[in-house]
Amino acid sequence: MKPYKFQPYLKTTIWGGYQIAPFKGIYTAQPNIGESWEISAVPGHESIAVERGIIGDVDLGLNLAQLIDKYKGLLVGERIYKRFGNQFPLLVKFIDSRQDLSVQVHPDDKLAKARHNCAGKTEMWYVVKADVGAKIYSGLKKSITPDEYEQLATAEPVNGHSPMQDVIATHESHQGDLYFLPAGRLHAIGAGNFLVEIQQTSDITYRVYDFGRKDAHGNPRELHIAEAKEAIDYQVWPEYRTSYDSTKPNSELIHCPYFTVNRVVVQVAAEIDLHTDAFVVVVCLWGEAHINGIHVKQGETLLVPASENVLYIFGNATFLTATM
Repeated sequence: MKPYKFQPYLKTTIWGGYQIAPFKGIYTAQPNIGESWEISAVPGHESIAVERGIIGDVDLGLNLAQLIDKYKGLLVGERIYKRFGNQFPLLVKFIDSRQDLSVQVHPDDKLAKARHNCAGKTEMWYVVKADVGAKIYSGLKKSITPDEYEQLATAEPVNGHSPMQDVIATHESHQGDLYFLPAGRLHAIGAGNFLVEIQQTSDITYRVYDFGRKDAHGNPRELHIAEAKEAIDYQVWPEYRTSYDSTKPNSELIHCPYFTVNRVVVQVAAEIDLHTDAFVVVVCLWGEAHINGIHVKQGETLLVPASENVLYIFGNATFLTATM
């Protein structure tokens, strides 16, 4: 089984920018593209297979759920198929923030199951590019109680400044920075960031503060202050940026119950065995290469089937790999 390329879902947002299409080598008049969903099983936005390097390939045009139903454990791995069925467990995106995104939080599996009958949302960000002065907001910088949170979140802004902004940890953003965002952590992407997001397949977001922004109809966007109160992790952690060894050609960035993500740098050729019985998602951040016979370049993403998940790479490129 050869790797799959999928049609990206380009999503226009009120805070979106202009970097995603040129980064991916796509020509489009679509404005304010804030997100490119690279691998998605979210209902209504399932990824569609568009290339696999096979003449007359009958899989082209099938969506991700249909492919999993057809190949089952051969595609995603027997362990993954037994647990998730035809639902692909990860959602992979490029995000381009021309403006600050809302301060938000996601519920964990237990709360999401009880409220929405779905999975929670743990995620990670890898910063591909950052403007000078760009910020990442992640975690609490001082301890507050749930009741204090509610008071801060409902307080009227003064000169456009909400007291919620005073309790959220702010970080200077730089290329290569890594943030792990377990469910429950308050966070926001600041203006001027271009990044990769890898997350559980879930679209449940509680918006806590939105900088007074209006939607396309001039109305304040909906907030979920009460819903977020029970979801927030109120613990203050000493560090919110995740460190890794950027000098290694294959560095493990994140290992958690929901995904394992590595950064892989290849010059000429490499054989990468991630020692997993599951699928591998490969996101090309820079350069171009052939992976298991399929050409991939900057901004493209591959799904490598579990049955053929040792990566034989020829080229000069930098990748993120995600598996379980």
